[in-house]
Amino acid sequence: MSEQRVAARLSRAGAAGCAALALALLAPLAGCAPTASTPARFPDVQRMLDTRAQAVRKRDAAAFLASVDPRATGYRGRQRAMFAHLAGVPLADWHYDLDSTGAFPLPSGGGTRLAAKVRLRYRLKGYDTAPVHSVQYLTLTERDGRWLISSDTDGADEGRTGTRQLWDQGPVRLVRGKHSLVLGGTAHPGRLKDLARRVDRAVPAVSAAWKGKWARKVVVEAPDTVERMAQLMGSDDPSGYTGIAAVTTGEAGVETAAPADRVIVNPDAYEELNDLGREVVLTHETTHVATRTATTPATPLWLSEGFADWVAYRGIRHKAVTTAPELTRAVAGGKLPARLPTDEDFGFRAGADRLAKAYEGSWLACRMIAEKWGEAKLIAFYKAAGKSAIRVASGGTGAPMEAATAATPGTGPAWPAAGTGHRPPSRTDRTDRAMRTQLGISMGEFTRRWRAFVRQQLRR
Repeated sequence: MSEQRVAARLSRAGAAGCAALALALLAPLAGCAPTASTPARFPDVQRMLDTRAQAVRKRDAAAFLASVDPRATGYRGRQRAMFAHLAGVPLADWHYDLDSTGAFPLPSGGGTRLAAKVRLRYRLKGYDTAPVHSVQYLTLTERDGRWLISSDTDGADEGRTGTRQLWDQGPVRLVRGKHSLVLGGTAHPGRLKDLARRVDRAVPAVSAAWKGKWARKVVVEAPDTVERMAQLMGSDDPSGYTGIAAVTTGEAGVETAAPADRVIVNPDAYEELNDLGREVVLTHETTHVATRTATTPATPLWLSEGFADWVAYRGIRHKAVTTAPELTRAVAGGKLPARLPTDEDFGFRAGADRLAKAYEGSWLACRMIAEKWGEAKLIAFYKAAGKSAIRVASGGTGAPMEAATAATPGTGPAWPAAGTGHRPPSRTDRTDRAMRTQLGISMGEFTRRWRAFVRQQLRR
């Protein structure tokens, strides 16, 4: 099972609008589904969901509202508004799947009811070749032999809020660019045009650096508030996104039927950035979209984030001390980093100073590779690091990549199989192997050279 990857850029006031970034691996939502209940037990529910989805595809409001409990007047009114908000959204497909029942405790009440976890899958026409997945937690009520939806808020106290898409939040405005589609609220139309213009510039800039195959189209979602940004991320806690200028969602390491990516913008943090900062943010996020199929759980975060920043700053003539101010201050104070940044250094709550130094150090690592080995070798190393773990041949297609083994064709396994008394290789081991193959040095030697490069680049 591939893991969902979320890349986020944190805003930081300072020289040149330089921003820090964060990348986190999230457990697949499907792994949370209770195993006691299966959709096969409730075929009538799935049929109701299928009819509801067909109503959306056909733009039939009456048929859509027929799936809503008429006694749930408040919810019915919100659903009528949501359907109207979808009017201008270019949908190519729309489906619901019943994942499970018993997904949250139901409040007391009469009648037969189910607490359902439902997955929405939708595609935007002209942009998505595969669907976006969005989870909803719905209360279903049986009335006169029919299942109807009566609420989408009963699971909130248990943290089962699901994802509130833009059309759930209010009217949706669209701006189309040459390479971009920006969807947002109606409060700041100028911001949507600005985002489309900047993404249209970012796409060719990323394509000039990244030689891999990608769609060269980016969908941006720009909610009006940070609270609505959190809802798009399936969270009811906006504080977790304070200062994060943009987030890119997608699924790492999927080359066929790849899920669609979304760049989600935090309006507050984005407004704090200057002109260069906005260019860097959107080029960075566009790089994540472009490299997503080559980015797997085997890819260290210092490489994925450092590469995205290297692309973002590739055409900008700035001294390293300007682009990496936090690390510059640390080096000037005699605190040269002893190691490359770890995944823990990139946590959303790691602290602004630690985050900034992690991203700046990662950018310098990729810049060093590009300068000393060449840009082609940097790209080759990036791809090799992501391919350093493949799925176990005898396992199912759902084996986690992090637990997989890899082998050189014709040579047998690269390390002993489980149960032989030898530990499986860590991600560091696999990165070391990719580095030796592509750059001709070990991770230890690379780290030594990187520390010297950081010291040399950041001398005032």
